[in-house]
Amino acid sequence: MPYYIRVLGTQDPDIHIDELLDNLQAEELTAKLAFAEGDTPNNWTLLEVANDKGETLVQIERNPVINGELGQEELDEFREEIENCKPTSAIKWLTGFFDNMKVIYAFQMLNAAFNDKNYDIVNSIRTKIWNRTIGILQADNEGFSNEEGYHILWQFSDNVTGEWSCAILNSSGSWEKFVMDLGAKAQRQEFQDGKVPTNARRL
Repeated sequence: MPYYIRVLGTQDPDIHIDELLDNLQAEELTAKLAFAEGDTPNNWTLLEVANDKGETLVQIERNPVINGELGQEELDEFREEIENCKPTSAIKWLTGFFDNMKVIYAFQMLNAAFNDKNYDIVNSIRTKIWNRTIGILQADNEGFSNEEGYHILWQFSDNVTGEWSCAILNSSGSWEKFVMDLGAKAQRQEFQDGKVPTNARRL
């Protein structure tokens, strides 16, 4: 089954591929970008990213959120998908955010994306698009971030482990940021209950 990460944006500017290439160059990374037939460098709907060896790393689809189009269908699926997730404060925040969404960039990750420095290339492009669209991030089988990139919704599998940068929305409407241990059951429960885990490291 394909694995996707996504940028969900509140703005939908045309992002010229030269912007993406310049950002890569600034980070001392090299990639080849190819847009689909009928697209232009300044207005593309499908972009293929390869490393300097020609290995395809990711295919990026740009889907405006318009009634009857794929972007709107995907957004509607997200609304249903998060209904029973935790914490509930994140669901309420995301539901409000979804109302202002203009575009979804879907990154279909290929196996080569996770080798060597290839993920740095993907991350550079994703970060540039995220910043330009003033959006949030989503990853299959993980969940959603807030606008700062901190993880706010639990959609991980039960066997997930490792440290993760997260945030909880407090009663005053501010994000409390911390690093938690995803494998610690007590921390998982506190996060899902909408609390900063007792043993998490605050940021």
